[in-house]
Amino acid sequence: MDELRSALEEHMNQMADLVDKLSVELRSGLRPAYENFIGFFHAIDWKEPWLMSLLGFHLVLLIVTIISRKNTNFQMFLFLLSLAGVYLAERLNGILRDNWRNFATQNYFDPQGVFLSVLWSGPLLVIALIILINTLFSLCYLIVRWKRADLRHRARLSRNKQD
Repeated sequence: MDELRSALEEHMNQMADLVDKLSVELRSGLRPAYENFIGFFHAIDWKEPWLMSLLGFHLVLLIVTIISRKNTNFQMFLFLLSLAGVYLAERLNGILRDNWRNFATQNYFDPQGVFLSVLWSGPLLVIALIILINTLFSLCYLIVRWKRADLRHRARLSRNKQD
């Protein structure tokens, strides 16, 4: 019994050490990510007209998505439109990288496309996710309605057979 207790205590000590190491790594791992985000945020001139227009476009698209949540066909159109925007982001980044002097004060469009991924594809993916979740809720609601109608129909049939 003492051997079992000592083995259990040793195992618990190993688990506690692993949890401590993991928590230290997580705490140190989030700080550089936070600092990179703050540096990215401060490197952008948010008063540029094209950036304000881009943010306005995403805001309008989000509002249209929320307002049209009951219109499934229009939602699917918006879903495909947003995914097409994400799909074409690489080409758009190349075009904007070549022509940035025409509309921006600095070149935000790196070859990897980080800036466009964050400010173009990210919001479009969030909107697509909202549409997807809304569609799943709508489908669940339709399944419940269909099953209730089916149960009512079966109840009517069984009443008719009894009469």
